[in-house]
Amino acid sequence: MYKTQIQDFKKPIKVIGVLALQGAFLEHTNHLKKCLAKNDYEVKIEIIAVKTPDELNQCDALIIPGGESTSISLISQRTGLYPCLYEFVHSPEKVIWGTCAGLIFLSAHLENENALVKTLGVLKVDVRRNAFGRQAQSFTQMCDFSNFIPDCHDFRATFIRAPVIDKILDPAAVKSLYELPMNGKNVIVAAQQGDNILVTSFHPELSENDIRFHDWFIRQFVSN
Repeated sequence: MYKTQIQDFKKPIKVIGVLALQGAFLEHTNHLKKCLAKNDYEVKIEIIAVKTPDELNQCDALIIPGGESTSISLISQRTGLYPCLYEFVHSPEKVIWGTCAGLIFLSAHLENENALVKTLGVLKVDVRRNAFGRQAQSFTQMCDFSNFIPDCHDFRATFIRAPVIDKILDPAAVKSLYELPMNGKNVIVAAQQGDNILVTSFHPELSENDIRFHDWFIRQFVSN
């Protein structure tokens, strides 16, 4: 297990866990570390890898990374972590961010269901897996996120076998943050549910040295 700390004992502590069962958990961790090295926050941030219920119980926030939603679901069930994850993400006091496969794992309904993927069912949306195609159809897109991230006009977002949100099932709870055109209509690739759940179809952790999305996540969801 790895842990990063800011040595400021006057601040309250918030622990961000990165689910480390499969996928891009190291990339998320590295981006968070860069945020802590470069920026100051209202709270003292600790980062831990989450593989066990005991590690999850330490967390105030959890990032579920991109990877293979089937693998993440199956590993969580096999290791006994799934019930703890279910309880965690359904708690309004906890913060959750799901990227790509993490979005799928959080969703309440999959349009192209896979019997092997047992989702956590907290995100009140219809999700379509591999909406842009398979691995060969992966792409990057320059996006203007300035409507919710100040001065973020030029973020290069990476989409790898990305899902999309086709429909919001509870408009009172879920709001679209960013959309892309597809086949004559817009599909949602970033959304927020309440004050504590964030999802993205793309991979901000693969944006090399651009940490603006992770910095915003910390400021908006964790340290406020």
